[in-house]
Amino acid sequence: MAPQTDTRNWDIQPKDAKQVLAEDKYDDCLSCRVTGSAAFIGLGVYSYYSGMSNLRKQEKIIMQGPSKYKMGSRQLGIASISATLIGMGLWRAFN
Repeated sequence: MAPQTDTRNWDIQPKDAKQVLAEDKYDDCLSCRVTGSAAFIGLGVYSYYSGMSNLRKQEKIIMQGPSKYKMGSRQLGIASISATLIGMGLWRAFN
């Protein structure tokens, strides 16, 4: 037979649950925010400079290749990834 369970402790009203969830907001320490935002911003800056540098080095090969994705679309891809990472770093810093 299954053991008997006591459900009296679980009588929580919806308004009580909402109040507890509102009070239980997680707050980061300052050093966690600084480290996290610096990591994202640094990764975004690094990916932009290294990606654009590699594109400049490989430009002749890329333009001669059969791919329909030439320099413009590749630069857009690198810029959008970098901007997303930097945006994540800024969001992490201020939210």
